[in-house]
Amino acid sequence: MIAVKKDGGKEVPVRTEDVEKGIVAIVGIAERGMIVGIVILIVRQEKCLPVGKMGIVLPKVCIVRKNKLNIVRRMETELRLNRYIAKGGVCSRRDADVLITAGRVKVNGEVVQQVGVKVKRTDRVEVDDQVITPERKVYLVLNKPKDYVTTVEDPLERRTVMTLIEGACKERVYPIGRLDRQTTGVLLFTNDGDLAKKLTHPKYNQKKIYHVFLDKVVQTGDLEAIRKGIDLEDGFIQADDVRVAEDDRTQVGVEIHSGRNRIVRRIFEHLGYQILRLDRVFFAGITKKNLPRGHWRFLTEDEVNILKAY
Repeated sequence: MIAVKKDGGKEVPVRTEDVEKGIVAIVGIAERGMIVGIVILIVRQEKCLPVGKMGIVLPKVCIVRKNKLNIVRRMETELRLNRYIAKGGVCSRRDADVLITAGRVKVNGEVVQQVGVKVKRTDRVEVDDQVITPERKVYLVLNKPKDYVTTVEDPLERRTVMTLIEGACKERVYPIGRLDRQTTGVLLFTNDGDLAKKLTHPKYNQKKIYHVFLDKVVQTGDLEAIRKGIDLEDGFIQADDVRVAEDDRTQVGVEIHSGRNRIVRRIFEHLGYQILRLDRVFFAGITKKNLPRGHWRFLTEDEVNILKAY
């Protein structure tokens, strides 16, 4: 949401996505080159309904100068090509620039390799000969059960997490990061390429909490070693926090930011333990509270804002 100040100082909430889609236009009231007020136009069927100061229906977007209305044709919304690709759920904008310079993107049948090109929503954009369509952003969380592979397609024809969210939405969504086949718990899906990259890139170090079930009682010295850090074959690793359950010392909670492959399992295997069950209960501010195993739900607006701010 964005808040736009109207005449009189009152703030009017406007959804950012409505501005991007052209449902809402924000028009300045200009006097001697200075913006002195704001008019919010709600666009429906090629008409604009000014909210607030004017209270009349206009067929096109208006620019207000002094007390005179200048009617101008509403221009088609243009997007930078990398943003268009990202809105199609293909990848982040930065990764889209790589696709563009590599010659893998076409606009209206022509290969485009120049970063910064703008396209209209009516243009035909292809990545690797697949047509891309900007979509509304979708975010959902799954409480992943075991024996499902975190991938869109599996060459070994094992069950994938995509079958668990089948029919959830018409948009093409993808898992954010991965949980190995036997790990359960919080798994996010989206078609927001920029957010997906932010949540998986190592430099952002997203917080994760795991509930670990071990084959034997964990030793106090091993808990301390995990807190201080240990050396694995691919380098040093340190948990942010580790705690043992008071009533069952075979159960451990681990808070960690690293996204290295199978990192929690490898930590305990290095110390001589076997993990019987591994459940991710928290990822980047999102939990699986009240979500049964194998079920999914859409994220709330507040949860999406948490992800973007995390």
